[in-house]
Amino acid sequence: MTQHGYKQFCPLSMAAEVLCTRWTMVLLRELVAGSTRFNDLRRGVPKMSPTLLSQRLKELELASIIERKEVPGEKGIFEYRLTEAGRDLRPVVEAMGFWGQKWVESRLSLKNLDPSLLMWDMRRNLNPSPLPEGRTVIQFLYQELPASKRSWWLIVEKHGEVDLCWYDPGFDVDLYVSTDLHTMTAIWMGLITVEKAGAKVALTGDQDIARKMQTWLGLSPFAIEPKRAA
Repeated sequence: MTQHGYKQFCPLSMAAEVLCTRWTMVLLRELVAGSTRFNDLRRGVPKMSPTLLSQRLKELELASIIERKEVPGEKGIFEYRLTEAGRDLRPVVEAMGFWGQKWVESRLSLKNLDPSLLMWDMRRNLNPSPLPEGRTVIQFLYQELPASKRSWWLIVEKHGEVDLCWYDPGFDVDLYVSTDLHTMTAIWMGLITVEKAGAKVALTGDQDIARKMQTWLGLSPFAIEPKRAA
């Protein structure tokens, strides 16, 4: 992993040589969350270059944390799956996330706003059960962002599959959510609720879907951890 390492026999230092290179723990977060294909991993780490992502995946494979396998029936398409050693890292990843949620100051977290990562995580964690049967389309509008990042669509299909589009999919929209990125990120992190956000979140469309937003909205898996830092 690192060229020099810590040169210590301590198991912690040896683990740190494998896990503490730049982006590695964030990439492991995506793998633990279920992403397996290169493009999906890229959407979970949008500010990581494709070259570095490829390098880190190769390093994790050499460390026997993941394995790369061709998808049956899809020639040239590969998936990255956690090995037993990789799956054993789940509590490590979760513990770091809960520690960050508990002890890192909110104002520091909310300086790092990223609409693509936010919407990708919301798609992954959305709860379709409170939504109507059939297709539900929810458009998020972040008015302060440039046009290329302003509009996002979550499409919930009949059997609960959720797609994310950053271009108009051409379906009728059931609910428009107009807000700012800071407010939506704070809601997703569990720092405030939709109700407490008040006028900062404007909901237009199906009022039943609007009333249930806090229930179906995909919050961070770490949102249940109460903040100790301000």
